[in-house]
Amino acid sequence: HEIVRNHLANKRQGTASTKTKGLVSGGGRKPYKQKGTGRARAGSNRSPLWKGGGTVFGPQPRDYSYKLPKKVKWGALNSTLSAKIADDEVIIIDSITITEPKTKLVKDLLAGIGITSGVLIIVPEKNGALEMAVRNIPKVDVARVNELNVYSILSHHRLLIVKDAVEKMKETYLA
Repeated sequence: HEIVRNHLANKRQGTASTKTKGLVSGGGRKPYKQKGTGRARAGSNRSPLWKGGGTVFGPQPRDYSYKLPKKVKWGALNSTLSAKIADDEVIIIDSITITEPKTKLVKDLLAGIGITSGVLIIVPEKNGALEMAVRNIPKVDVARVNELNVYSILSHHRLLIVKDAVEKMKETYLA
């Protein structure tokens, strides 16, 4: 849970913003004299009390990201992969030979294995044609071994791992 929370917090944009009294344009001149009008004293027409004035303590842009220890990250990834293996949600194939970015080729490949959607394809290195071919299939994504994370594993029902990727995972995560 903490790893997923961390992942989502790190992805968060955090750009919500409001203008304070000092940031709202205008309001440099005193709207009326201090005494003798019978009205409450006012120094600026951009005061938070006035219509068109600034916001008091409104949201400001901030960074929501935070760091977790490496061992916690590795442990969570290891645990998640182990759980997927225990639930028979991992399929290992020899290779994916997709040379041109055709969605139909990937759909046929997945249909041959018996998967329709909800799959994360894990490849050892960048495969532009495969990534382009998968883009238009809902709930099917491609991840390289070095960009694998707990959130993407948990958000897919099955994992389709290329044999070379298994070797790379062993040397990356078990080293």
